[in-house]
Amino acid sequence: MKIAMVGQFPPHYGGVGVHIHSLAKELVSQGHEVYVITYPHKELKDIDGIHVIGAKSIGIPGLRSLLFEKSAEKALKELVEKEDIDIIHGHYLFPAGYAAVKIGNEYNIPTYVTAHGSDMFELYQKQAYIRPIIKKVLEKADKVIAVSNALKDEILATDAKNISNKLRVYYNYVDTSKFQNNGKDDFRFEFYNLQKPIVLFVGNIIKRKNVNALLEAKKISETDYLLVIVGEGPLLKDLKRKVDEEEIPDVVFTGARDDVENIIPSAEMLILPSFSESFGLVLIEALSCGVPVIGSDVGGISEIITEDVGLLIDSNDYVEISVSIDELIENVPLRNHFKANARNRAKFFSKLEIPYDELR
Repeated sequence: MKIAMVGQFPPHYGGVGVHIHSLAKELVSQGHEVYVITYPHKELKDIDGIHVIGAKSIGIPGLRSLLFEKSAEKALKELVEKEDIDIIHGHYLFPAGYAAVKIGNEYNIPTYVTAHGSDMFELYQKQAYIRPIIKKVLEKADKVIAVSNALKDEILATDAKNISNKLRVYYNYVDTSKFQNNGKDDFRFEFYNLQKPIVLFVGNIIKRKNVNALLEAKKISETDYLLVIVGEGPLLKDLKRKVDEEEIPDVVFTGARDDVENIIPSAEMLILPSFSESFGLVLIEALSCGVPVIGSDVGGISEIITEDVGLLIDSNDYVEISVSIDELIENVPLRNHFKANARNRAKFFSKLEIPYDELR
């Protein structure tokens, strides 16, 4: 069959892109033809047998989404008229999901949309003008997918027409063959050559990810560790300035990296202190590498972190965050206990399920 997806895709960074890439690769391996319409990038190209199409957009918040919706809709229409597309799948309810259902309904093609989190927790909750658009997407899609039960509950609360009959949960997937602890510690010694414990954050440097709390926690920590922050985003410059001006020791910003599977195994723990999170893909990537995790007790994070693999914290309490980091550094038996159970926990998320009824 021929499947068209719309949404973020490598070389763009982020959990949505990782998810689409994984799903598309699996579909190709099963003999299906997959097309992905995504945001423009100078290094965009077909990979892993996946046809990649760049749609126009700009880097201005707000306008970026609106322009991508229109250009993605146009690109999808051209694709549908050129190829005999069997399934359309929009990842992220707006703008990708809106473009998907619009063309899917117009050409009577089965259409799926996946809510990935901030489309509901941020856009729907906080942007009143977007709310009716997202509700329309939920109502017009043939099937709606949530990546966690917490997100499922958020979607049900919209009371979108017929939503309970077409809503299902498919957790994000981790490739345990890619994310594993191979015994190498190249990141620690090649770049920093030190014996201090590494506390790692990986993600977008945006307000919702609450990276500032990690800097506040570092300032009052009673243990000596290197805080490594991997990622880019609009708050990166401000956080770097904060580190310099407040002379916060042992903080490293790496920028965006496409080799996090080589970085995670060097860490004593990975922490995700988000204010909201539908799932937290990086958590299962860390667990797959045998690395203990700390995460906010919100959304899908609490569906990942059990008492055998890590700690849940209050994202608004940087004192608690600091204490939790110190505890995992000082309490070696506890950390080893979490490490011993981590990979088994990750294996729960290691089966990539194809969500399409048409392929069953």
